[in-house]
Amino acid sequence: MGDSPSFLEDLSARGLIHDTTDRAALEARLAEGSISLYHGIDPSASSLHIGNFVGVLMLRRFQDAGHRPVVLVGGATGMIGDPGGRSEERNLLDEDSLASNVAGIRSQLERLVDFDRAELVNNYDWTKHVGVLDFLRDVGKHATVNQMVAKDSVRSRMEGEHGISYTEFSYMLLQAYDYWWLHNNLGCDLQIGGSDQWGNITAGVDLIRRRDGDHCHALTWPLITRADGQKFGKSVSGAVWLDPERTLPYEFHQYWLRVDDRDVERFLLQLTLLGVDEVAEIAAAHDADPSARLGQQRLADEVTTLVHGAEAVEQAKLGAQAMFGRGDLSVEMLGALRGVLPETVVSAGDLVGEDALVNLLVATGVTASKGEARRLLSQGGVSVNRGKVDAETTLEGAVIGQRYLLLQKGKKLRHLVVVDP
Repeated sequence: MGDSPSFLEDLSARGLIHDTTDRAALEARLAEGSISLYHGIDPSASSLHIGNFVGVLMLRRFQDAGHRPVVLVGGATGMIGDPGGRSEERNLLDEDSLASNVAGIRSQLERLVDFDRAELVNNYDWTKHVGVLDFLRDVGKHATVNQMVAKDSVRSRMEGEHGISYTEFSYMLLQAYDYWWLHNNLGCDLQIGGSDQWGNITAGVDLIRRRDGDHCHALTWPLITRADGQKFGKSVSGAVWLDPERTLPYEFHQYWLRVDDRDVERFLLQLTLLGVDEVAEIAAAHDADPSARLGQQRLADEVTTLVHGAEAVEQAKLGAQAMFGRGDLSVEMLGALRGVLPETVVSAGDLVGEDALVNLLVATGVTASKGEARRLLSQGGVSVNRGKVDAETTLEGAVIGQRYLLLQKGKKLRHLVVVDP
């Protein structure tokens, strides 16, 4: 398993340690051998997003170091909402929706965590039958209101415009109960999470100590932010999802290619499994020639491989080469654009004749009328397979691999034509 303190040193070198309850004690516990640890995920959607990625990757880092991760989906706590960073309470999830979301999340987790050596649990399973009197007696009496109000996540909401409901105020106790239950039933001695979870996590540490006299551990990482001020995991169109149907692998890869130069080294350290020394080499090469964007390319390749696999990276690169590259197009490049670009299926006969291009522009919706198509062609505003065309251009022989044509209007509007053999 390697030297356990060096594992924490590696996390520290990556900027992935914000707080620990007692670092020396945690290092000593890790040195004793494999530890069971857990990280909680909100199952309010059927897919994880990039904001969840650092936490799942932390579980993978611990697993690679020989430890046993437990992934908790918060079926119970997700119903009421964590007060930290929110201004509204969550909607109640019914059991069918919850089961569907958990199934979607698990399929993504399986790419990143080996469930032969890990476990996925749902806190709804052990809280749904707990009565309010039992909860108040076994959990509530071990926490003081003074302690709870002192937590940043609670205090900030109390001081805010809308205040905090008792429902959300109780979230901390439910999360503390999770840690107690996992410690007693699955042997979890460590909970990890983002720095905004520190108050909730330490509430669990306190509950275990007060109720059982056991000493458990907490570790948080800094919240990942972007240098341009935007929230990490967001794009112009919204959240960047790990589900390939919500965010196409091509778009996912492109997101990382657009990362700010100031974020490259930090993201390579925190969001990939590359070694710290290798990241330093990549960062040095990137700084020597920022215009080559070597750091962004490596970041996009590494993160997309982790989430979607190596084949998705290859397809994303082929698609980008088709749209933005130079030189000859190939059937593989254009095939990689299926699902990325709008497409129209035509027959080979539709591409024959002197008006075929005009008709095709209308059929694909690239232009609204034949008159607009002819005007655009006369102005040099149309490209076929990246080459400028005019009204006299015929399409015989232009089909790539007897299968695809790439239409382009202006600089940005592209449309894939698929020829039905």
